[in-house]
Amino acid sequence: MYTDRNRSRLGRRPVPRGRYQPRRPLPRPDEPDEPTADIAADPRRRRWKTVRRVVYVLSGLFFLVPAVAFVITYFAVDVPSPASVAQSQGQAVTYLYADGTEMGKDVPTGGNRQLLDPAQIPDVVKKAVIATEDASFETNSGFDVSGILRAAYNQVTGGSGGGSTISQQYIKNASGDDAPTLTRKWVELAKSFKMNQTYEKADIITAYLNIIYFGRGAYGIQAAAQAFYGKDAAQLNFSESALLAGLIQQPGRSENPTVARDRWSTALDRMQRNGYLSAADRKAARFPTPIPLVESRQGNTVNPFVKKQVKAELAAAGIPEEKYYSGGFQVFTTIDSKAQDAAEQAVAQGMAGQTDDRVLGAMVAVDPKTGGVLAYYGGEPIVKGPNGEDQAGRDWADEAHNPGSSMKPFDLTAFLKGGRGLNAVFDGRSPRSFPDVPLPVRNAGASSSCSEVCTVAEAMQRSTNTVFYDMVLNVTKPAGVAEAAQEAGIRTKDNGGRSVLFTGDNNISIGGGQTAVTPADMASAYATFAAGGIQHSRHFVQKVTNSQGETAYETGARATDAFADNDRDRSRQIAGNVTAALAPVIPFSRLSCPAGHECAGKTGTQQHTPAADEPASAANTNSQTWMVGYTPSVSAAVWVGGDGDKALRGPNGAPLTPSVVAGPVWQRFMQLYLAGKPAERFDRVQAITAPQDDQLQFQLQLRQQQVQQQQQQQQQDDDRFTIGRGDNRDQRQQQQDGVRGNDRRDGRGRGNGNDTGQANFGP
Repeated sequence: MYTDRNRSRLGRRPVPRGRYQPRRPLPRPDEPDEPTADIAADPRRRRWKTVRRVVYVLSGLFFLVPAVAFVITYFAVDVPSPASVAQSQGQAVTYLYADGTEMGKDVPTGGNRQLLDPAQIPDVVKKAVIATEDASFETNSGFDVSGILRAAYNQVTGGSGGGSTISQQYIKNASGDDAPTLTRKWVELAKSFKMNQTYEKADIITAYLNIIYFGRGAYGIQAAAQAFYGKDAAQLNFSESALLAGLIQQPGRSENPTVARDRWSTALDRMQRNGYLSAADRKAARFPTPIPLVESRQGNTVNPFVKKQVKAELAAAGIPEEKYYSGGFQVFTTIDSKAQDAAEQAVAQGMAGQTDDRVLGAMVAVDPKTGGVLAYYGGEPIVKGPNGEDQAGRDWADEAHNPGSSMKPFDLTAFLKGGRGLNAVFDGRSPRSFPDVPLPVRNAGASSSCSEVCTVAEAMQRSTNTVFYDMVLNVTKPAGVAEAAQEAGIRTKDNGGRSVLFTGDNNISIGGGQTAVTPADMASAYATFAAGGIQHSRHFVQKVTNSQGETAYETGARATDAFADNDRDRSRQIAGNVTAALAPVIPFSRLSCPAGHECAGKTGTQQHTPAADEPASAANTNSQTWMVGYTPSVSAAVWVGGDGDKALRGPNGAPLTPSVVAGPVWQRFMQLYLAGKPAERFDRVQAITAPQDDQLQFQLQLRQQQVQQQQQQQQQDDDRFTIGRGDNRDQRQQQQDGVRGNDRRDGRGRGNGNDTGQANFGP
């Protein structure tokens, strides 16, 4: 208890026992009074003091913790040797048919490669790779800080280019793991650093060159030298070394001449920039053309064209070529062995007897229900070169060609999407002139023309050019046709395909000009009609398993309503109307459906444009012919033509038409493949009509009745006039019957063989 005496003696209340409170100095007379609160009690100052301490701690942790973690990781990891890596690389890939039976094996070129030591790899090769892949290789410690920062910046800004050093690339390829995770990158950095602390630079670049993938199935520089130039690595010159160094970044495109030249040029420029190549040598450098890539189906190897498609599909799915041979993969394809055999047999029979050696063929069959490729024939995998040497053939099923009248179903699709129907009427006479079109448009012949009131249904059956040219020019527009074709499944160069849908003029309406489509795209697009308007993405792979039997990739089912977004019934109706228009084309073209199976389809022809030095008869020849058709269970496209615009002829010297090869090949394939399979028919849908078309139909019927009445009246007048002159009447009647007979034979005999996919301009 405090007393008043204590209070008066200290001048203030005494401090409780056990506490100490320092005295504050009295303010000087000439100074202002300071705040009475203690600095330590100031909330703002106390808060900033706390923040500073936290920053100090975090700064320490930011550097200390990663450093400790890096040291721990450094001692925990091992750097794999090239010998151990080689054991996991270069494994054969097994291909299986859709039913699980083995198709064949893809054995890499460099499967049994030789691991070279530093002295066996010339300096020019090492310098080419260092300049192209890691200019700071000689000085960095396994990673390049500036490169890492640059890669991070590119990721944030959407740019391209990474920051991996040669050491990091070695680790990534050795592990087979390139997942974009921080954990993987952290371990990679630790291993790269350890590699540079453990080995000499000469050993590191040698190890890298012994395992890196160059393309053509070649792992390691020795295998690459043999695969690309047929020589040992020690014999490579600076130009050859530059090409191989450049291909490390894009080994899967080694056979693309444009890519190869670009990568070669880039490597040479970097060699000069780093002082490894003189300006004179850079200027004098000539592209070192690799030896021809020859692939064969002999033995148990896989069809190279199927393999090419599979590898492209797997690369898009995350299994690029450099990983392709490293997993002991089994590829379960969509190829049906019966369909593949039927396709090859049908093409062989159809091409037998051909005397024009410029005639080529391709065929693709697709399952409308899944989009899986059932059969794929791109031509001969081995052909003779100009000097009689063997060389790899071209995949004609993946080359774009003028589709001719096989493009007209997409004209019709665009027309139906706009609400018009098969009963719409156009002028089907020939020739016809159109505004702003310099020359008249003609039909291919008498069988292709119809009256001035020709329905769309009849025009499709006859393949009447003037009707479809008019339809696209004045109703759907070229862009509408291109849209319908892409919705059906044609892949243009803008979306990863090879086809071209040119909308700069109206030639797309009849498949001529700059419009060109691959047989694979045609089979897929017609499959959408067969599937009732459901578009399934074309694919070759069902799934892939690794050497442990685990699923490494599985195709995801993707189906869209092709012709009406989120309206399956509308898309189905449009596709069904297209099928209704294409079904009569089959008998009109003197083809037949397999027993028990309804089918529909369209022929196509591209007329040859004669050169100045060709005879006048060349104007009546063709350069491309097609037959594309389908049942509910299979869509098949057959192309028979030439490499470019050639005046092709059949075995008897007559112009090549669909009725000569393409049509019979398609029919034979359908018969072979569908033999013994359950009968099938198309779904029936309601016809699409428009009020203006219904009115025109009514007027057409009235006009036909009037014409019939006039003919009957004329016949009666003729009968009265010719009484007593029977001989003359009989003679005139025979002449009229003969004319009608010729027209009938022309229409049935030639059918769609003479339809042209090009506007037949001029007189």
